[in-house]
Amino acid sequence: MIPPLDELLHARTGPMTADMVLHPADFGLGRVPARLQPAATTTSVCGFCSTGCSLKIHLNAAGEAINLSPDRDHPVNLGMACPKGWEALTPLAAPDRATTPLLRAGKSGALAPVSWERALAAFTENFKRVQRDHGPHSIAFLSTGQIVMEEMALLGALFKFGMGGLHCDSNTRQCMATSHVAYKQSFGFDAPPFTYADFEESDALIFIGANPCIAHPIMWQRVMMNRRNPEIVVIDPRATETAQAATLHVPLRPKSDLTLLYGLAHLLVARGAVKRDFIAAHTSGFNEFVKFLASFPPDRVAAETGLPEATLHRLVEIIATRERVSFWWTMGVNQSHEATRTAQAIINLALMTGNIGRPGTGANSITGQCNAMGSRLFGNATSLLGGHDTANPAHREKVADVLGLDPARIPEKTGYAYDQILDAIDRGEIRALWMIATNTAHSWINQRRAQEILGKLDFLVVQDMYATTETARMADLVLPAAGWGEKEGVLINSERRLGVVRKVARAPGQALSDFAIFQLIAEAWGCGELFRAWRTPEAVFQLLKKISAAQPCDFTGIRDYAHIADSGGIQWPFPETVGAQSCCALPGSKPGPQQDCAPTDIRQRRLFADGKFFHPDGRAKFLFDPPRPMPELPDAEYPFLLLTGRGSSAQWHTGSRTDKSAVLRKLAPTVLTVEIHPDDAERLGLGAGDQAEIRSRRGTATATAVVTATVQRGQIFLPMHFDAVNRLTFPAFDPHSRQPSYKACAVAVAKP
Repeated sequence: MIPPLDELLHARTGPMTADMVLHPADFGLGRVPARLQPAATTTSVCGFCSTGCSLKIHLNAAGEAINLSPDRDHPVNLGMACPKGWEALTPLAAPDRATTPLLRAGKSGALAPVSWERALAAFTENFKRVQRDHGPHSIAFLSTGQIVMEEMALLGALFKFGMGGLHCDSNTRQCMATSHVAYKQSFGFDAPPFTYADFEESDALIFIGANPCIAHPIMWQRVMMNRRNPEIVVIDPRATETAQAATLHVPLRPKSDLTLLYGLAHLLVARGAVKRDFIAAHTSGFNEFVKFLASFPPDRVAAETGLPEATLHRLVEIIATRERVSFWWTMGVNQSHEATRTAQAIINLALMTGNIGRPGTGANSITGQCNAMGSRLFGNATSLLGGHDTANPAHREKVADVLGLDPARIPEKTGYAYDQILDAIDRGEIRALWMIATNTAHSWINQRRAQEILGKLDFLVVQDMYATTETARMADLVLPAAGWGEKEGVLINSERRLGVVRKVARAPGQALSDFAIFQLIAEAWGCGELFRAWRTPEAVFQLLKKISAAQPCDFTGIRDYAHIADSGGIQWPFPETVGAQSCCALPGSKPGPQQDCAPTDIRQRRLFADGKFFHPDGRAKFLFDPPRPMPELPDAEYPFLLLTGRGSSAQWHTGSRTDKSAVLRKLAPTVLTVEIHPDDAERLGLGAGDQAEIRSRRGTATATAVVTATVQRGQIFLPMHFDAVNRLTFPAFDPHSRQPSYKACAVAVAKP
């Protein structure tokens, strides 16, 4: 049964306070104050990025977290943590935590505290009124890649199977939709093939639009542990921190990467450096791809990318002569107007050279958020739970059977994507929106229009840890949510590894876990009976395990949370047929460093060692299209090209959590900076530290100039974490993934 509201609230006996967090000043002559003496330790997977580091959480006698340290025994981080991981507890003690529901009195009134009973009534009354007046699909939600898998699944099931909604998406659309679609089309399922051991086992690592030094520093440390003297190639317009550490930086023109990748494939074919036996046995479409490549000779590629032909030949030499080549990409590829085909051009290179399924190889997408993979598989938004197809009657029957539902409750089609939901609000089709742990008013492309659209809603609900985000301040109703460390569940990282999040602190005031809030809304809506079996996160995990059966992501061999934690996380697939076997019996697996090979020690596994993919014919597909021009090119009025990206390993997304840490604020800029080439700065009369005005056709931002040759002439770079940046960005979208193209638009720069 779902616990009653008073029982849920009784468990929240007080906030996590700053004096519960251990700081260096608390030490006197190396001694820890008695109030901070650890009484026990547990482990929990970090809730920031997709790396999936394990943290040891040190608890006092009351079972509350007082500090943390990296887990030396975990196969992901091997005792390392980035600044965000070290400070993971601090955001829980922030003074601006949402501690009670807030309801706005009319459209012009202020948000004021109300009881949970009144908040739930306001939610159901307004959403049901909108459905009654404008149809069942006039409501929507936008969620996140930051909450645990079980919460994502309950939310998606509640909305579609209980509330009768259809249109829902998550902010995973902003980071990983491209990789999801690219893998699904090429391999037959959204299946990143690699394991982190491949960072250490490659002879050549090629990073395209990726800056792991900053974005995924623990992954970069794994690269630095590689003892094979590898080539490290970075393909990026900007001389990023990773590019500066590489053996070869390839500074191509922005958004010419698709042409470059086709040009490399052309040269590999011409050189005869392709694995014909592998291609014939395990792929389809290669002959058509070769014909297509004929139009990408080196002279065309050099002209369109701005690279010397010698650089192209050097790249091909590396790919052709190294035994183990791995290709890695992140947002520089995913956030593009032709992102899916660019990701598939990377996949094509791995397939044609046989660099997949072996140690140190792969076409490897590095995920963004901590649970974006969980969102892709179990968010129940763009696909049915477990990566099933909503249009497939057998899939609907299977999911309905596991959940004890009438199959008629499962929609037969997919709803709108993120940008399409906003467009539907703009034209009055969607009138009520529920937002969970995301900050669209800050983070969405062409921010001003996004804010104007949100202002058109009849009713906006924001469910978040903080009532101070840009989006929460626009809400008609704010629901206070627990954060990482105040609840339990599973996250799935970049290498498909399931990890367990532990509850180590109480949520403040009347804040509840997202899971509990979804349960209460189900009861208030009148569909709670459908979710009686969803009583706890671990009970939901067992349901999702059954749903995963016979899917590529099958993890029916995992017993429970303890099995995951004791194993150092477990990568899917992990079907029941191999769940009790030794890791040595699993294809492509190996024990971790200094680990005995035991049934619960399944440390590192990669996909496709047998050359079998997930399409019905067992083959991977070569997919391709001609490159298209960038939607907004520089011109006389807006002569610069704006690049955006992560600014510091101490910053995370819109800063709603990392800005709460004094330590992290000292490690990252607190004001917006703009990187500009010295020649451009001199021409504009800008010196280091001067204020620069950046203007696009959509808005204006002011930033402090950083004069540096890390950017090319005619280009500037802004870190994405500041709200002013998305006043500028151009709303272009990849046609296959609907992912926004944040990385390139035309701007003007001037000294104010």
